[in-house]
Amino acid sequence: MTINELQNNIIEEFSVFDDWMDKYALLIDLGNSLEPLDEKYKTESNLIEGCQSRVWLHADYKDGKIFFQGESDAVIVKGIVSLLIQVLSGHTPQEILDADLYFIDQIGLKEHLSPTRSNGLVSMVKQMQMYALAFRTKEENK
Repeated sequence: MTINELQNNIIEEFSVFDDWMDKYALLIDLGNSLEPLDEKYKTESNLIEGCQSRVWLHADYKDGKIFFQGESDAVIVKGIVSLLIQVLSGHTPQEILDADLYFIDQIGLKEHLSPTRSNGLVSMVKQMQMYALAFRTKEENK
């Protein structure tokens, strides 16, 4: 599936709910379904700067695609991590760098997060893009 198809699925999933309390519940469920991050990846270098809660993000590069794993100590943030991984994991560095993550605005996520959580969301996206840039550069220099 393309990044946009995955985003459209998420938009559809969230559009079922009108009330933001239900959307938060869905986010929490998504976070709870996220595979726990192996302790060996919970390092300072995988910790995302700019997040109010602790968020770890790890990336592996296999067969030209990036696979993300992540975790947070806050349930809603863990749900956000889960959404980003769902959309971006398993794609090429270029696809990730070219992605317009419109689902964030379309499901109303940004406007329903506190300013610090919103900054954290931006930091998570930037970190994923930095991984993509690093893997792309590494590939080009082979």
